[in-house]
Amino acid sequence: MKAKITKEMTIGEVIKKYPKTVFVFIDYGLHCVGCPIALRETIEEAAKLHQVDLKKFLVDLNKATKK
Repeated sequence: MKAKITKEMTIGEVIKKYPKTVFVFIDYGLHCVGCPIALRETIEEAAKLHQVDLKKFLVDLNKATKK
């Protein structure tokens, strides 16, 4: 199955399309999901900045889209 969320997508784009992913961002310590910069930041950039495992993060974000 193709992932709905990719590393190139912005945090704002993901949250708008899949609101339940907010909880995943918070669980990973990305509490700035509502700040203006985060809304334009890509998933890959956020993972790097917050030292998060990108592959696992994407798996968990995509799981949240199915709930």
